[in-house]
This record gives sequence, structure tokens and C-alpha cells, in this order.
Amino acid sequence: MTIKERLMADFKEAMKARDEVSKNTISFARAAIKQYEVDNREELDDEGIIAILVKQVKMRKDALADFEKANRTDLIDSYTAEIEVLKKYLPEQLSEDKIREIISGIANDLGIEGGMNNMGKLMGPVMAKLKGLADGNMVKSLVEEFLKK
Repeated sequence: MTIKERLMADFKEAMKARDEVSKNTISFARAAIKQYEVDNREELDDEGIIAILVKQVKMRKDALADFEKANRTDLIDSYTAEIEVLKKYLPEQLSEDKIREIISGIANDLGIEGGMNNMGKLMGPVMAKLKGLADGNMVKSLVEEFLKK
């Protein structure tokens, strides 16, 4: 079953169960996917859908910081619930140790031992390998940690 089919099936289930959070979140995700497909005149595969869902999660996480500053607990709870719904459709996120291992492996392959001037050289291949499998901000901080050693 493709992610698109899972979204549709889960949308129907959320409607039957009267689960407003899941229904609305899945509806927004499906709308973002459809918008991309219409704009670019192409049918998305699972990898493309994952990229859109990752963006949806990132948008909500970015908004959470603003809501915390404004002390809006109602919106914090709502967005946190939406993030949890979207995470069900994303691949399992890698642990920090696994990410460090991948960073070390890529750095060894490229001959990079350290130095912040190598950030761009290392960050590109690492993000390409970890796309959809890890949070970009966490990867960035772990790459910086590796380069400062």
C-alpha cells in the first residue's frame, strides 16, 4: 500500500471515528500533495510524498517555537498532536549514534578530518544520505560537533 493510499484510508477511518485532529491533519497533508502534483504536473511517488510530509512536520515544529514564546498552550497541544499524526507516515528516524556513525563514514570517504571550513563539503552528502531519516537541525549540529573535534 502506497503512502497516498494509506493517507486516504486513514482519512476515511478518522472521519468514521470523528477524530478531528487526524482528519484535519491528513486533509492538509493530502492537499499539500495534490497542490504539488497540480503545480508540477507530475504524480508523486512515496519518496516525493515523504519529502512533502517532512516539510509539513518542519513547518509545524517551527511554529511551535513561536507558540511557546507567545505562551499559547492550546496551539502547542494542537500542533504537537498534528506532528504525531504526520510522523506515522514517515520512515523511522535514526538515532543520534547512528547519525554520528554515518557522518564519520562519509567524512572518512571524503578525507575530511575536521575544521569548520569543511562544513559545506560534508553537509551536502550527509543530508543526501539522511533525507527523510533525520531532522536537518540535528544533523547540522552533529556535523558541527564532528568538525570541531
